[in-house]
Amino acid sequence: MFSRKTVVIIGVVFLVIANFLILAVVGQRAPSSTPGGITITVLAPFQNAFSQSSRFLRDIWRHYFATVAASQENDQLKKQLARAEEMKNAWVEARLANERLRRLIELEASLGESVVFAEVIAKDPTTWFKTVIINKGRRHGVAKGMPALVPEGIVGQVVEASGSYAKILLIVDRNSAVDALVQRNRVRGMLSGASTEQSHLDYVLLKEDVRVGDTIVTSGLDGVFPKGLRIGSVQSVEARPNEMFHTITVSPFVDFDKLEELLVVISAPAGPAKGTE
Repeated sequence: MFSRKTVVIIGVVFLVIANFLILAVVGQRAPSSTPGGITITVLAPFQNAFSQSSRFLRDIWRHYFATVAASQENDQLKKQLARAEEMKNAWVEARLANERLRRLIELEASLGESVVFAEVIAKDPTTWFKTVIINKGRRHGVAKGMPALVPEGIVGQVVEASGSYAKILLIVDRNSAVDALVQRNRVRGMLSGASTEQSHLDYVLLKEDVRVGDTIVTSGLDGVFPKGLRIGSVQSVEARPNEMFHTITVSPFVDFDKLEELLVVISAPAGPAKGTE
């Protein structure tokens, strides 16, 4: 199939040639002795038609080039708009990343311990395990058993470490266990994962007062997580017949689906804790 440009060019050439042929034929057939008035009378309609055709073709040609120019300008504007959107998106991403980094720096300052900043680069795709991979490993000081944190609360602990990468077991994994306290009244229990987005606070006796909405924090007695870090809030408390313990569901403060950066605590401070002599 011919392009639109080709069709227009062919049409213009055809009309020009046709008009010249008509004038040539009429001119040859007009007797040389014919009075000027008769010649004008014969040729005038064809010349008028030729002039109108020429104007028509000129207008078409100008319109065609105007359309081409407008199309090219439109393409340029689209490209400029796309570049502007890319720059805006990069600026928004940088602003959000800086905000997350600022909050991690504030968390580091509040801990008073040596930490490593790391990015989450992969997540376990299965539903059986709740783990993430970070871009820091042994050569950065990360080792098995170290805790991982974000400003919202605890994330989990390192279960494997290579030279440049490490795997972190999240607190919602069923293999996870964190010694924890009800912040309000210091009731102690063991937080275990449920392989969902929630956890359970186990081994809390029925006599203990635990309420929906209570905040759960780390006890610091498991030798992994520093004391007093936020874990989550109590979503439900159930006392089942013939059971010694409450059935307590805890919703973590951390949104694990949105986990991008975190801190790994690699050592305790050498001197006294902040606020002490």
